[in-house]
Amino acid sequence: MRTVLIHGMVMGPSFWSSFAPSIVREGRSVAYPLPGHSPWTLDGFGGILRTEDIVDAYAQAIERDFDGEPVTLIGHSTGGFVSLLLARHRPDLVSNVILMGAFACGRFEGQERMASRILRLPLLGRHLFIRLFTRWISTRENFRWGSLETVFDKNVGWETEETAATMEKVREQLLNSKADEIAAFVSWMSRTSVLAELSRIDVPVLNIIGARDAIVPPAHQIHLSGRLPRVQTVILDKVGHLPMAEARDKVDRLIGAFLLLGPLTPKSNQTLTDISQATPFANPVPRGL
Repeated sequence: MRTVLIHGMVMGPSFWSSFAPSIVREGRSVAYPLPGHSPWTLDGFGGILRTEDIVDAYAQAIERDFDGEPVTLIGHSTGGFVSLLLARHRPDLVSNVILMGAFACGRFEGQERMASRILRLPLLGRHLFIRLFTRWISTRENFRWGSLETVFDKNVGWETEETAATMEKVREQLLNSKADEIAAFVSWMSRTSVLAELSRIDVPVLNIIGARDAIVPPAHQIHLSGRLPRVQTVILDKVGHLPMAEARDKVDRLIGAFLLLGPLTPKSNQTLTDISQATPFANPVPRGL
C-alpha cells in the first residue's frame, strides 16, 4: 500500500504521526507539507504562486518517493483541496483519494476563510495576518486553544499525552515556517477553484464529512461530492473538522473498508449518514519550488 498524507492549513506533517489511519501504517506512507509550511520553503520563488507549479512539485515528490507508482492520497481540509487538484491534473499518479473536511475552492459558498478575508484587507491585511499567525503559534496554550476551535465536542477525549506531544511538534514546525510564505499560499488558495472540474476526476473518492464542521461548511462538502462521478460520502454526526481525531475508530474502519474491499464501481455515487508500533513518516520536501 502506497499512501501520501497532506495536512490542513497551518498544520504540519507531524500531525499524521498520531492521526494517520491505522491501515496506512502497514505500507509505505509519506507525509508531505503544504507549500510554505516547514520544511517546504518558497526561498528563491519569485512572483505569484501558480497551480501548475504546486501540482508539479507534488508530482515530482511522488515520482521520487514511489518510483512513479500511483498512490492513495489522504487529504485533510486544505490537504484535500490539493489532493483533488493532483487527481485532476495527474491522475496517472493517483489510485484513490480520501478526503476529510475538504473543500474544492478557496472561497466556499456563503463563507470565506478568515485568513483569506484578512489578507484581502487593503494595506494592512498581510501585516495583520502575519501578526495573528505569529501570536497563535507563540505558545503551546495559544496553539491548543486555537486547535480546539476545530472540533465539535471539546470534551471528546481525543487529547492524550501522545497527541499533545504531536501537536507540539506541529507547532515547532510552524515556528520554523515563514508567515509571509504561508500568506502567499493562502492568497493562491483564495483565488483557486477546482469545482468546475470535479466531474473530470475519474478516480475513486471517499469523502468523510463531520456534520458539525464549523470550519468548512458541510453543505459545501456535500456539494463537492455531488459533482464527483466516483464517490462514497459518509457524514458523521457530532463530529467537527477533525474526524480522524474526534471519531478515530469509525474513520479507521471506513478507510480500511474502502481500501481493502475496493472502491465503488465506475459512475456510482453513494451517501451514508452515521447516527450512532507506528511506521515513521518521512517529510521530504517536494521539488520544484
